[in-house]
Amino acid sequence: MTDQRPAPDSIEIAARTPEREQPYAELGLKHDEYERIREILGRRPTSGELAMYSVMWSEHCSYKSSKKYLRAFGQKVTPEMQRHLMVGMGENAGVIDVGEGWAVTFKVESHNSPSFVEPFQGAATGVGGIVRDIISMGARPVAVMDALRFGAIDHPDTDRIVHGVTGGISFYGNCLGLPNIGGETVFDKAYQGNPLVNALAVGVLRHEDLHLASATGAGNKVVLFGARTGGDGIGGASILASDTFTEGGPTKRPAVQVGDPFAEKVLIECCLELYAGELVNGIQDLGAAGISCATSELAANGGSGMNIELDHVLLRDPTLTAEEILMSESQERMMAVVEPSKLAAFQEVCDKWEVEYSVLGEVTGDGRLTITHGGVTIVDVDPSTVAVDGPVYDRPAERPEWQDDLQADSSSKLSRASSKEELREQFFSLLSSPNLADSSWITEQYDHYVMGNTALATPDDAGMVRIDERSGLGFAVSLDCNGRYSQLDPRVGAANALAEAYRNVAATGATPMGVSDCLNFGNPEVPFVMWQFAEAVEGLADACVELGIPVTGGNVSFYNQSGENQIHPTPVVGVLGVIDDVDRRIPSGWQDEGQLLYLLGTTRDELDGSAWADVIHDHLGGVPPEVDLAAEKRLAGLMSNAALEGLVSAAHDLSEGGLAAAVAEGALRFGVGARVVLSELMERDRVDATAALFSETGGRMLVAVPREEDVKFVGMCDARGIPVTRIGVTDAESRAIEFQDLFTVPLAELREAHRSTIRERFGA
Repeated sequence: MTDQRPAPDSIEIAARTPEREQPYAELGLKHDEYERIREILGRRPTSGELAMYSVMWSEHCSYKSSKKYLRAFGQKVTPEMQRHLMVGMGENAGVIDVGEGWAVTFKVESHNSPSFVEPFQGAATGVGGIVRDIISMGARPVAVMDALRFGAIDHPDTDRIVHGVTGGISFYGNCLGLPNIGGETVFDKAYQGNPLVNALAVGVLRHEDLHLASATGAGNKVVLFGARTGGDGIGGASILASDTFTEGGPTKRPAVQVGDPFAEKVLIECCLELYAGELVNGIQDLGAAGISCATSELAANGGSGMNIELDHVLLRDPTLTAEEILMSESQERMMAVVEPSKLAAFQEVCDKWEVEYSVLGEVTGDGRLTITHGGVTIVDVDPSTVAVDGPVYDRPAERPEWQDDLQADSSSKLSRASSKEELREQFFSLLSSPNLADSSWITEQYDHYVMGNTALATPDDAGMVRIDERSGLGFAVSLDCNGRYSQLDPRVGAANALAEAYRNVAATGATPMGVSDCLNFGNPEVPFVMWQFAEAVEGLADACVELGIPVTGGNVSFYNQSGENQIHPTPVVGVLGVIDDVDRRIPSGWQDEGQLLYLLGTTRDELDGSAWADVIHDHLGGVPPEVDLAAEKRLAGLMSNAALEGLVSAAHDLSEGGLAAAVAEGALRFGVGARVVLSELMERDRVDATAALFSETGGRMLVAVPREEDVKFVGMCDARGIPVTRIGVTDAESRAIEFQDLFTVPLAELREAHRSTIRERFGA
């Protein structure tokens, strides 16, 4: 059978045919970007080079609209923030030193647009991709989380996306044998037509096992191993997530990648054995931009060159052209740099795990990335111009005219409950609303306890995993963001996202130590979207400095829009913390009779952007809750010491839904009721019953304290300057929550209302 593929577009042909028209626009490149490529090369690019530049200079891979602002994370780093940082931004994932010779690596990334086009595979391969980032650092993946945003719960298309996304996440994660320990699920019409699927993965490693993605050592071999390269996902995420979908325009919906979790599971074990045998010098996962990314980044990071023979790539589809091979985003693939003397041992490990491999070429010392196909050179570039020195845009950023009107439209004008009966109805309405309702129909699809090291998982405030069986050392991690806050004020909204994730980790007794973010925004070519992004990054960077924890890495996702409708700015923040012994963990609900309930922090009348304003009044306006990061830091320090001394038996942060949601979720966690008195709180903080129940003031936490630890705990709060108000007691016998002088809610009635919303909508 003869090869029907067209003859390769070689360097020689490119030099002889400068006038040849090339489909750069269809590949997502702007005219000025194409001209710059010609200037860099001193000629027109070959088709292979055009393919490489198009995916590597895409928004998804190059961060060309966000680089200007992301530098703030590095420029504002303080010595305190670097104290435990082993690897920061610029690598596949950040790495934190957690003590005892252990390190934790973690990262969150988006797979938004693919998850709208093909929800199951889009979400599944999002999990697979972030897990490979963790593998490439030399770590064993030990947990995943996800932050999901769907359109309105009653929209007809939401069913398709919810079932597909949750099915894809559970399929891939469960097959990998990784516990899904938490996250969040939000329904909002702002995400109609553009769901957000943000996946986080965490891995653990010994300090000496850390690996970085760079190619050094002339003569070292470049090996591609794992799954074969196919036609799925050609230019997938790199183009799909980098432009708008215009009606009648050139297609921006290439095939979504197809994942095989069983192949990835074997790949994990193969990589870990290669690391243990010290058989690789550098390693890079193949995700967005595929071979284009892996070769150019490895060569650029190592300051070296590389020569690759594309004919050696093992293919699932022999009809793929050279350009398609370079752009394919087929999953479950890794690229390694191996010394010639270790190649045989490398191959033995791959053979043991039945992982296919092929030697594509070798590292050179000439600083050039050259790629041949069919015996001719089709790529000859400086890899830095592909992977590092891409375009940097200074896009127009303007505060929108409507922002003032939005902020002036305060919730203070909204009517409040005029009777105890109405207050009770509002309580039920909030707890049964889609974003506060029990999401166990979704989370029950995920395995939380596989591997046997999960200490806390959903619905606790943060997930927690044991690292070391001997010492009990562990980590806690939380993913959070309130897009409604960020719509009202992107700067304050981003700081709120960090504060909430930080507080959730602190509530478990862990000490927050690092941040990974996934910044989801609309079209960066719209000036107000660029302003929202700039404000959010500055707000997050400044808040990290005040809290003393670094951004270790993350992801930017632009072009999240449906038609002209931009999503709410959604800077999802993941915070990772460390606890010296997971046996000291603090769950989010109380289990015993007669424990004292304390509210930590001050309550202000802050209902703008709240669940109460949304659910009861369908209102979004005003300004988000004030962020007091000094108070958050004091609160985290208190909880770490309280856990160490065993003073607190349960803790739940106050965020969406306020105190009402915290009390309800704390009681429902283990089915133990409570008697709550709000009079002292209302008098001290000068708030009415609506604000006392539903205000979303930050820096607050609800804790349960054994009676015998009461005096010591209150003294610890006083010593740290943390306002503490006793608001009630746990009550197992009543099987109800009683808000004294207001209303009583039987737990059975509350549980039914809380559980039914999502389960009845999607469970059939």
